[in-house]
Amino acid sequence: MATKKSEAQTSTQPIECRLRKLYKETVVPQLIKEFGYQNINEVPRLEKIVINAGLGDVKDNSKSFQLAVEELKAISGQKPLVTNSKLSVANFKVRKGMAVGAKVTLRGERMYSFFDKLVSIALPRVRDFRGVSTNLDGRGNYTLGIREQLIFPEIVYDQVEKTRGFDVTFVTTAKTDAEGKALLKYLGMPFRA
Repeated sequence: MATKKSEAQTSTQPIECRLRKLYKETVVPQLIKEFGYQNINEVPRLEKIVINAGLGDVKDNSKSFQLAVEELKAISGQKPLVTNSKLSVANFKVRKGMAVGAKVTLRGERMYSFFDKLVSIALPRVRDFRGVSTNLDGRGNYTLGIREQLIFPEIVYDQVEKTRGFDVTFVTTAKTDAEGKALLKYLGMPFRA
């Protein structure tokens, strides 16, 4: 009877994501060796991933807007926050407070599982893929533009109304671009040579 109880307790413990384990066991020692950090807390880490989709083209069609938000939810595994315009722009037929986009901020296990899915499943599905650009923002953060949502396995091709792109921003605690690039490269980001 005691063994059944102990088995039940161990099965409810959360399973650590493959990428988080890789970070702790492999990436941290490599970064310490490469940059000579004195303290373990100095080692850069992935803080959050922000997925942002501008949906201004379907601002008038609420059904299309909702479909785009549902696709973003399927890709990220989290409900998106609908973003509204802050200003009225007559040339774009946008009024203040109108829904013009959606964004998702991923942290923790969801962040690592999305990163893993992106680099191991989605990016290899891009036609003629030769790697992603190596331009970081100057503070160790990296933004990647995805041209179409069809590269993700959650999206069913027959149910897609229109191909849409979005931006994926990787926010790190790195102080320089070299540290941020090394962190993302060791985590598996396929940078161009």
